[in-house]
Amino acid sequence: MLLIAISWIYILFTTINLGVGFDKIMNLCNKNFVITSILGLFSITILASIWAIFGRINIEFHIALLLLNILLLLKFRNSIIDLYKSFSLELKQLQKSLKIILAAVSVLILLQCASIPFVIDNESYYIQTIKWLNEYGFVKGLANLHLFLGQMSGWHITQSVFNFSFLYKNFNDLSGFCLLLGNVFAILKLNEYSKNDNKNYLLVGLLPLFNIFFFPFISAPSPDIPVYIFSFIFFFYFLENFKKTTSETFDLLLVLVLFLLYIKNTTVTFAAFPVILLAFNFKSLSRKLLKPILLSTLVFVLFFIKNLIICGSPLFPSKLFTAITTDYAIPNTIQTYYYDNLKYYGYFITSDQYNLMSAYDLFVRWITLPKLNGFFNKLSILLIVVIPFFIYKFKNEKALWLIYVNMILQIFLLLITSPQYRFFIHFTLFFSLFCLICLIQNKKVINALLALSQIPIAIILFFPFNLSKFANHKSLMEISTFSTKNIISPYQNSKSKSTFETIQIGNLKYNSPQKNDFLWASGNGDLPCVNKELIDSFEKYFQYIPQMRTNDLKDGFYAKKISKNE
Repeated sequence: MLLIAISWIYILFTTINLGVGFDKIMNLCNKNFVITSILGLFSITILASIWAIFGRINIEFHIALLLLNILLLLKFRNSIIDLYKSFSLELKQLQKSLKIILAAVSVLILLQCASIPFVIDNESYYIQTIKWLNEYGFVKGLANLHLFLGQMSGWHITQSVFNFSFLYKNFNDLSGFCLLLGNVFAILKLNEYSKNDNKNYLLVGLLPLFNIFFFPFISAPSPDIPVYIFSFIFFFYFLENFKKTTSETFDLLLVLVLFLLYIKNTTVTFAAFPVILLAFNFKSLSRKLLKPILLSTLVFVLFFIKNLIICGSPLFPSKLFTAITTDYAIPNTIQTYYYDNLKYYGYFITSDQYNLMSAYDLFVRWITLPKLNGFFNKLSILLIVVIPFFIYKFKNEKALWLIYVNMILQIFLLLITSPQYRFFIHFTLFFSLFCLICLIQNKKVINALLALSQIPIAIILFFPFNLSKFANHKSLMEISTFSTKNIISPYQNSKSKSTFETIQIGNLKYNSPQKNDFLWASGNGDLPCVNKELIDSFEKYFQYIPQMRTNDLKDGFYAKKISKNE
């Protein structure tokens, strides 16, 4: 825990420096400490993505990053110092109750991050994705080794910078740092609400009420956490500035959208917001669009290059851009299998069941799923029904209607692609809070709710809790608890303690976990690492095996077609 705290101090120092530098380049005129840190995270993600095209994100990158840190600190010393001073003053001016809540939340986040990683995707591809970035950068055809590696998120690129692999092997907690930023932003806005009675400040200020939902994701670099946090911050600035959008505000909102898109492509509906703002404010914004256009172009080019290198095509999975492929592209049959199974998984049915069900049958299946899936699906549909009444009666603003329409669009797109509640939960949580603040605005009650909501987190952190009544997946039945063994150093990056065996198939020698928790599991094995059962499964059903393109792992992999008799 202590080592995580020390690493976060350096991360904060670095992101503030780069955030100020980015702010100066884009002329954002931002004075918010948390937003500056997010801008720094975005800057580092872009720089690391460019670096990964050519080489590994390792000590060489950190030397360059340290030099950049020093240069920025020297050039913008006064601006950086002023930012720290204003942030310190904001913390001092917090109500006593909010100071206690913020301190408690900070400690709880650190404790959770030091405990056993809970997210199942950490075992399938998070760890391995970050290892490949640390040791090789972007690798051609990497998704041919393990299909999930094609999902490489911009957040994993950021984590590959801040896990400091050349110094220590157990840092894997950038999502916890992100959640802490979100809580700081929210609590500071809640404190301002006590002075200005602005409901938008109250709306974002109650974000910590959902920490109980966020916490299971933060002991691993889950891209869901930055999506939840950044979307809430985006909603706040969108509501505050919709009626009068300056070029600085537009650029800030655009950066948040670009970051969301680069982190997770399921946030694609957010791309509509900058277009809407531009349409409503074209006269005032049209003269200052060069930098936003150049930045957007850079992000999208990096996104396509990343996919082209790792998957062999500009989008993954996709049947678009079929003319732009490489000799190491993922075979179409495997891409189709992956794309189709995303749909089946969201409904918890087989392909045969899916093909026999009508759209109405699928919707009924989705809405009646058991446990957490069914709960959030029902809640989302309920909100779609009742939110218009709440908006019309309590806060009839065009900006809020636009967010509501975007929510409907998001759920509709997911219903036809991958209808997992975690891909639209940020809308559900946002509008749940909106309904709450329409009914409850007493400041003492709000502070009491905020304090009480953190108690279950503390209980779960120290006492084993079984999720069988809530979770649909077997691997999510029990939340990890904090151990005093991790007061100084965090638990290892993987919850699996499996040993690994070395296996040869063709020209590929790989490491496979001997304890197979599930088909896609890879754990924390040395590169290249993939489950033998997964290799055998793809060989059996698709007649493809991964092979090295040359004798050097850096040159990547291709899928070799074999005959059934081989």
